[in-house]
Amino acid sequence: MKYKPLGRTGVQVSQLCCGTMSFGSDADEHASGVMYRACRDAGINFFDTADQYSGGRSEQILGGLIQGHRQELVLATKCFNPTGADINARGLSRRHIAHAAEESLKRLKTDRVEVFYLHQHDPATPIEESLRALEDLVRAGKVLYPALSNHAAWQTQKAVDLQEAHGWVRLQVIQPMYNLVKRQAEVEILPMAESNGIAVVPYSPAGGGLLSGKYAQKDKPKTGRLVEKAQYEARYGEDWMHETAARFAALCQARGVHPMSMAVAWVGGHPAVTAPIIGGRNLDQLQASLDSVKIVMTPELRAEIGALSRTPPPATDRLEEAKSRK
Repeated sequence: MKYKPLGRTGVQVSQLCCGTMSFGSDADEHASGVMYRACRDAGINFFDTADQYSGGRSEQILGGLIQGHRQELVLATKCFNPTGADINARGLSRRHIAHAAEESLKRLKTDRVEVFYLHQHDPATPIEESLRALEDLVRAGKVLYPALSNHAAWQTQKAVDLQEAHGWVRLQVIQPMYNLVKRQAEVEILPMAESNGIAVVPYSPAGGGLLSGKYAQKDKPKTGRLVEKAQYEARYGEDWMHETAARFAALCQARGVHPMSMAVAWVGGHPAVTAPIIGGRNLDQLQASLDSVKIVMTPELRAEIGALSRTPPPATDRLEEAKSRK
């Protein structure tokens, strides 16, 4: 396991981040513990959760597992999504952010988290309000590094500019979706992060399982996110994505590499990426992602894999200039 700087914080994090969305749902407490220990044995010191995951159980289980070695870990959690029936138990108001952070700390059994994400953009709340709430948490010592997830490049840059204008602690981490069939982040999000020295911790490096190889088989699986959850079916339902996944699986088979390992390594190979988020329902699923560190992702191999997919157009849409530079 290699380690990389987390933005400009001076903190070193493992090249893989363990995502715990399955803890307490697809993975019971025992299976969650097995996966957690496998990650620790592999050298992972970076763990990601959210208040919404499994109705708070993900944070509770992770909070129990980290006892006795909390200081060795870098923890990230998030808020935005509903955590109760109350109309204000959601969003990015200062009120909800303050309450959500307190509740997450209780479930995690810790006095602070290193990274605290605003999980999504909230059109109902001015970003200044949300950023001031993060600043309050930083000043109180409950959050060390403000972060954004699922925000556009312009929204992130606006946040950084506002923080600098007010003298507030600046964003250090972003969490976009990024994989071989979801490459929009390459256009502006990843260059913006590189320019600002912001860490990038992408989720869904295997496209919700699409790039795992199992959907390239004739007999498609009857379980998994793509067949069980409508949002994943909609996100990865286009024919060209499945065609890309099949070509990718064939390339991996020819090289004798598990597609899941290669998918994670491909995302981690982008120079702007700090640590892809990995996870699974059980240790067998997780192991292939852990094995991604064994792959040497050369620029040539990354380009070969990238050629299997659609490259998003440049931000200016001047395709003729992009082609002439190749």
